[in-house]
Order: sequence, then structure tokens, then C-alpha cells
Amino acid sequence: MRILVTGATGFVGQAVVRELANAGHSVVGFARTPRTSPCELRTGDILDRAALEDVVKGADAVCHLAALTLVRKSFEQPVRYFEVNITGTLNLLDAMNAEAERAGRPLRLVYASTWAVYGAPKTQPITEAQQPMPSSPYGASKFAAETVIGYQAALGAVNAVTLRAFNVAGAADGQGDTDTSRIIPRVLLVAAGKVDQVNVNGDGSAVRDFVHVCDLARAYAAALEIPEPTGHRVYNVGSGAGISVRDVIATAQQVTGRPVPVHWGPPAREPRELLADISRIQADLGWRPTSSNLEMMITDAWLALTGAAR
Repeated sequence: MRILVTGATGFVGQAVVRELANAGHSVVGFARTPRTSPCELRTGDILDRAALEDVVKGADAVCHLAALTLVRKSFEQPVRYFEVNITGTLNLLDAMNAEAERAGRPLRLVYASTWAVYGAPKTQPITEAQQPMPSSPYGASKFAAETVIGYQAALGAVNAVTLRAFNVAGAADGQGDTDTSRIIPRVLLVAAGKVDQVNVNGDGSAVRDFVHVCDLARAYAAALEIPEPTGHRVYNVGSGAGISVRDVIATAQQVTGRPVPVHWGPPAREPRELLADISRIQADLGWRPTSSNLEMMITDAWLALTGAAR
């Protein structure tokens, strides 16, 4: 297939591009920032409808990853997050409609969504049947985009799969996560001596679900292989295992052989546990999180940060 990947130069986007190219697909990347890429890369903005219409031409499918993704930042810039994450998706759907009319068949869409659409449900692990109740502008903007995609899919205008990723970690081909507001990149910066300490809210017992970026990329490839999908399918993508902040710190010290000083602050108002139920994607797509153990994710992220080879 000829596949367009928006957000192709981001942390997850790069991994998806490589996975699809290695699987033999013809991949075209679209991103705001030019960067070395294993695929044909075009630069532009998803708020530019004309640019999207041009780059979608000839595509059989689209993996839509371009978005603003920082939960905390979204509280400071809610309008901007809604503009990019919703309007950008509307522009893409319009471009896909135009291409579908030209080609005489609907395109496949795999949409990058997030655990943040759920908010903080009390019942754990979280299944796809859980009613989304986003608690941040970021989560709300992603769920709004999901909703529009669902209506388009109900019309038969697009064949859609949404992947709700939990906390993405690790590295793919030496490309790690550069967002140091996230716990694993932050802890590794401390281990590398680039930051004095990691600040932890509470006692570090809060539990989250982490998925290796390579496992997530394989989920995109699997979603594209669904034969003749109809409607709008939604899948959680995580490991199904809980990892605490203390686990992250202890494993980082073990992997790096270096100390990670911690400043223990007052507890924050946040869920004690957020875990993914991944039984649906396992049953429907045969997908398994083969690389999402904590030691492998931290090892790969550490090697990417230090420039070492595995």
C-alpha cells in the first residue's frame, strides 16, 4: 500500500515510518519539520488544507499522528490544542474525501489517540467500553477528533481504526523520546548527569501502563492489515502491566549503573493507577507487546540518549 504518515518526524512517527517501510509499504511522510527519514518526506502544516489535499493524492491509507500532545501544556493553550488536533483532523478528512471520490473507494485511516480520553476512571484496567471523560484539553481535543472520525466511518466515507496509546517509551533505531517532561526521559537525564534530580510527587507508588514505541509501531502495521474493515474500530495499546514511578527509578539505576537523586514532593491530585486492558487488540489483530518490559524500554531509551549501540 501507499501510506501517508502525518507527524512522520516525531518520536512515534519515525518508528511507524520505519515499521511500515520495513514491511514493504510505500511510505510518504508529512511533517512541519524537515528531518532525515527513510521515506519520502514532505513538509507542511495540517492546518493547511491545500497542502494536505496535495500530499494525500495517490494514498491508499493514512496514519494520522500529527498533533499537539502535552497534557500539562494543553491547560496553558487550550485553544491552540483544539485548533491543531481537531481542525487538523477535519482538514485531513476533507482531503481524504476528495481522494476517495477521485479514486472511487474509501481510504483507510489509522488515528493516533491516547489514554487521556478516558480521564481517571475508577475501574481498572480500562477497557474500550469505558465512557471517555477526558480531564484535560488535550484529551478532550483527541476525543472530539475521534468522534468526527466515527461519524465519517459510519457514512462509509473512511475505514477507520483508532489506537489509544498509553505511555510510550523506549527507542526505535536509536531515536528516543525527547520530551523530558515524561518520567523515563527525565530520569535518564538525571542518570546522565544532565539534570541534578528528578522531582516526584508523593511516594512514587503511582502506577502507569507503558508501551514500547516499537510495539506501538507494530500496532499501526497490524491495523493497516485488517481485511476490509468497516465502521470505526477502537483499540487500547499498552502493555497491560503496571509500573510505578519507584520501579522506573530503580530500573534506571540498575540499567545505567548510575545514581538517580530524587526530590520527594507533596502528593499531587492524580489517579493512583491507570492500566490498559489490551484483550481486544490481542483478539482482533493478534498483536502482542513483545518489547514492553521496563528493562528493555529503559535500556533502549538510555542507548539512544547516550548514542551507544545495542
